[in-house]
Amino acid sequence: LRKLAKPTNIFMDHVDAVIDVDYSPTGREIVSGSYDKTIRIFRTHEGRSREVYHTKRMQRLTSVLWSNDDRYIVSGSDEMNLRLWKARASEKLGVMKNRERSSLQYNEKLKEKYSLHPKISRIQRHKHVPKHVLNASREHSIIKQSKRRKEANLRKHSKPGTVPYVSDKEKAVVEES
Repeated sequence: LRKLAKPTNIFMDHVDAVIDVDYSPTGREIVSGSYDKTIRIFRTHEGRSREVYHTKRMQRLTSVLWSNDDRYIVSGSDEMNLRLWKARASEKLGVMKNRERSSLQYNEKLKEKYSLHPKISRIQRHKHVPKHVLNASREHSIIKQSKRRKEANLRKHSKPGTVPYVSDKEKAVVEES
């Protein structure tokens, strides 16, 4: 039996309705397209996106698809265009020389070694997003903070144990009647 009482993970970076979702062929990542005009790639065990794709001309997305070779993502949008994106934005396409390959491997090892350094982790977390998405995400975070503050105040000024703490994963489940 599957336990559907609460989700295993919540992916939270989109600021508008998610229209389409697709798994990578490896099953380790998810790509999603949204009405906020962005494509996001999530690792299945993390709640935040590792990549964000957008262009100035791209309208609301209607579909996303991960290619079977795990190298490309195809997106369709309202302006009747299909766009082809690299699954890993920094990956070089085409033939690589041994020196290039060893240099890229060395750089990846450095990133891995110093990933816990505060400035390096800040650089890795930084994602450029359109202004309307940034403003909407700020507004969403303000709303979430005010709801948390309201719950904390309600819990603080109530009889102990009458207002239980409910995690975000449990709030996301809608019960059947």
